[in-house]
Amino acid sequence: MSQPAPPSLAVLISGRGSNLQAFIDACDAGQLPARITLVISNNPAAAGLQRAERAGIATLSIDHRDYPSREAFDQALVDALHSSDIDLVILAGFMRILTPVLIKPYLGRLLNIHPSLLPKYPGLKTHQRALDAGDTEAGATVHFVTQELDGGPPVLQVRVPIERGDTADSLAARVAVQEHAIYPLAARWLAEGRLALHDGGATLDGQPLPATGIDYTGGMSD
Repeated sequence: MSQPAPPSLAVLISGRGSNLQAFIDACDAGQLPARITLVISNNPAAAGLQRAERAGIATLSIDHRDYPSREAFDQALVDALHSSDIDLVILAGFMRILTPVLIKPYLGRLLNIHPSLLPKYPGLKTHQRALDAGDTEAGATVHFVTQELDGGPPVLQVRVPIERGDTADSLAARVAVQEHAIYPLAARWLAEGRLALHDGGATLDGQPLPATGIDYTGGMSD
């Protein structure tokens, strides 16, 4: 009896694609039982498109500036995702606010990573906001995407100590290292059917997750 095909992923990017690279590496290492079928960027000049092409992944540029509304742009994304039979959608530095046009058809199959310890600091400039507030730690949160901006149920959260003399850039660099660990892991759980969105909350193996998601510790694999 043949094994079912692994789920197909689309990764949406706007820039360098560093989290995309973490997904490529996880798939190549057999740590993520899925295949990256398509990489889409709203920025035709995104360096991540070349990263995907070097890995032999199909790419598509859909420039949001070519569309009269967010909804029209999102419909173009949906059309591209449907035409490629995409199962799961990963937002990896995709700098667009999504509308229900995209969120509804992929609800429960759409993940994002946000560079803060949600619910703290949704939106932009998260690292500078943490520094300005005098926080002792920052971090990142993988969460399901819902219609509330950066407000979907968290899945995994990693904490990064803020060091004396940190700038937004130095803090962002250390947080990014941890993002590359937790994001493919959460996607693995989703690809395996273990992670689900139920009644407005996230579950893993049928058990409700904490309000801020699972606290990640290095070396965590299951």
